[in-house]
Amino acid sequence: MTFQLWMQGVRQRTEQALDHYLPSATHNPTRLHEAMRYACLNGGKRLRPILVHAAGAVSGAKPTALDACSVAIEMIHVYSLVHDDMPCMDDDTLRRGMPTCHVQFDEATALLVGDALQTQAFVTLADAPVSADTTRELVRTLARASGAAGMAGGQAIDLASVGHPLNEAELEQMHIMKTGALIRAAIRMGALAGESLTQTELDKLDSYGKVLGLLFQVVDDILDCTGTTEELGKTAGKDAAADKPTYVSLMGLAGAKAFADDLLAQTQHLMADAGQSGQRLKDIALEIVQRTH
Repeated sequence: MTFQLWMQGVRQRTEQALDHYLPSATHNPTRLHEAMRYACLNGGKRLRPILVHAAGAVSGAKPTALDACSVAIEMIHVYSLVHDDMPCMDDDTLRRGMPTCHVQFDEATALLVGDALQTQAFVTLADAPVSADTTRELVRTLARASGAAGMAGGQAIDLASVGHPLNEAELEQMHIMKTGALIRAAIRMGALAGESLTQTELDKLDSYGKVLGLLFQVVDDILDCTGTTEELGKTAGKDAAADKPTYVSLMGLAGAKAFADDLLAQTQHLMADAGQSGQRLKDIALEIVQRTH
């Protein structure tokens, strides 16, 4: 199976799993459930589920365990997007080529969608077909990546940094938390779900995840500068318009692209000894960078 076909298969599998784990739109409160499904089931790159399944190939995890992990982390990711798009945050009207949740429904419903998706993610993990010890580690991993020490904390730094230039170390720390934490968590969760890897092997995958998370953000900053709204499925140029610190504003476009290439080389080096089971992880890093070339 080619890499592209494999990714498409993971996306389809994730869509089916989300449909299964999300509340039915016919059950009360119907408007909230409809909005949750609208936010989750309207496409997207599904990068985090793809990373879960790629790491699961290394750990030999059962597909059903990977489904639960994929759904849980995607729900957290989507909740963050719903809240991020709201007027009190980035105030955006387009996500994945469609009206954002608060535009399609209303602000109060969008707020509740994020709240409900966050809790539904942990309900899903609690029911994952793994041992109790592994469930505890999965919950701990996702919770740490989602909270003040991870995604939410990074978003707080991002909001506080508007109009204030950051140096490279400060920018890296913000994105390790805001974007990178969930990407690292996706890889760790896929690895944990197999219940077979040593701590050394888990640490190696975590190092890869840290670099990949930063690579994804650098590429995202480049695309915000060079892509169109139609290509991105979200408003292009919004970071520059909002005077947010980015890798392009810090390094220039050429410098950001060179940094992305360096991070790509690091991911390939970290996975050099992973063998055939780690090839998907190497391919994912290549896929991310090729979006800018």
